[in-house]
Amino acid sequence: MDLSKLSKEELFIKCDELGIKKYRSKNKATLITLIEQKLTKEENIVVKSIITPEQTQPINNNIVFTDKTDKTDKTKIKLVDLFAGTGAFSYAFHYTNKVETIFANDMLDSSEKIFNLNNTLHLTNKNLIDIPNNEIPSHNILTGGFPCQPFSIAGTQKGFDDERSNVFWKILSILEAHTPEIVILENVKNLQSHDNGNTFKIIIENLEKLGYNIKYAILNTSKITSVPQNRERIYIVCFKNIELYNKFDFNFDEVENEPITNFLEENVPEKYYYKTDSFIYETLKKAVTNHISTNTIYQYRRYYVRENKNSVCPTLTANMGTGGHNVPIILDDKGIRKLTPRECFNLQGFTSHYKLPIMTDGKNYSLAGNAVSVPVVKLLASKIMSLFE
Repeated sequence: MDLSKLSKEELFIKCDELGIKKYRSKNKATLITLIEQKLTKEENIVVKSIITPEQTQPINNNIVFTDKTDKTDKTKIKLVDLFAGTGAFSYAFHYTNKVETIFANDMLDSSEKIFNLNNTLHLTNKNLIDIPNNEIPSHNILTGGFPCQPFSIAGTQKGFDDERSNVFWKILSILEAHTPEIVILENVKNLQSHDNGNTFKIIIENLEKLGYNIKYAILNTSKITSVPQNRERIYIVCFKNIELYNKFDFNFDEVENEPITNFLEENVPEKYYYKTDSFIYETLKKAVTNHISTNTIYQYRRYYVRENKNSVCPTLTANMGTGGHNVPIILDDKGIRKLTPRECFNLQGFTSHYKLPIMTDGKNYSLAGNAVSVPVVKLLASKIMSLFE
C-alpha cells in the first residue's frame, strides 16, 4: 500500500485500526512513519494460535471453547451484544480480529439504525424480555451495558423497583441457558453504592450462583485512554474458567489525554451556534469566556454555567437528546456553540468512519450519551484476548 496516496483522514483511520495512540496532532509525514513502523513490527511477530470454537482440547488455561454455533467464521470467538445501543461493544471487540458478533439486541429504533449501518449483522429490535432464550444463538462471550437509569445518580435511583432493571433477571436466564465462558457488564459507577450496596451484592451473588468468577472495577475514560472525557463506569468481568480469572486484572496505565480540539469538526453548521435571540445567550456570553484552544469546555445547568476546570469533557449523557442545553458548550473562533453529535461520538472513542444515521440530532446525541466507551472496551477486549496466547 502506498501510504503517501492516502488522505490525512484515511491515515487517521489506519492509525486507529493499528492501535497507534496520540496521532491526531501529527502531520502527514509523521503519520506515515508511525504506520510503517507499526506494520514492520507486526510483520516480525510470530502470531500465536488462539482458541477457536472448533477446538475440542484445552489450550493453555484449560479452557475449551466448544463449537456452540454453526454461524459463519469458525475461527472466531462468538459474541452476543445485548442492549447494543451504538454497537460499541461489538466495535471494540472486532478490533481484536478474533471475535465475531452473532447476535445483537436493542429495543430502540435509533439503535437498530446505527448498528445496521455499521455492521453486516442486523440487530434484533425487540424487548429482550420478550425474546425466548432459544432464539439467541449459543455464544462464548456475552456483553451488555444494561440500562443504567434505575441506578444512576442522574435519575431516581429506583434500582430493582424500576421495571427497566428487570432485564438483569433476563440476563441471568440467558447465562443459565447458554453458559458463555466470559461475561462483561457495564453500568454507572453508582451501581456499586445503590441501596447501601445491596443492589450490587444481589447482582454479584446471582452471577456467582451460575458458576462465574468475578472481578469488577470503576474505570475512567480520561485516566486510561487518550480520549478526554470524564466517564466513570463500572465494568463487571466474569469468567467460568478460574485460571483466566486469576490472570485477568484491571491494571491499565494512566495515559495523557489528547487536546479536546483534536476531536472537533471543522466548518460546523450555524445551527449549533447560540444566537442573540436564544434565551440563555446573555448568560452564556458572560460565563463562556475561555477559547477551546485552552482546553476549556462548559455545561449549562438550568440557571448557571459551569466551567470544567480539569481540561476534559464532562460525562456525556443520554439527556443530551432531550434538549440542546444538556450538550457541552465551547467557545471557538466563530462564537459560542454546543458540540455536534459527531463530536460527541468522537469523544466516545468512535472513529470518523463510524457512520451516523440520518435522523434528528436529539436521537444521535442520545445514542452517543448512552454508548459504552470504545477505547476502554478496546483495552478490556485486548487484555481478555491476550489471556489465550
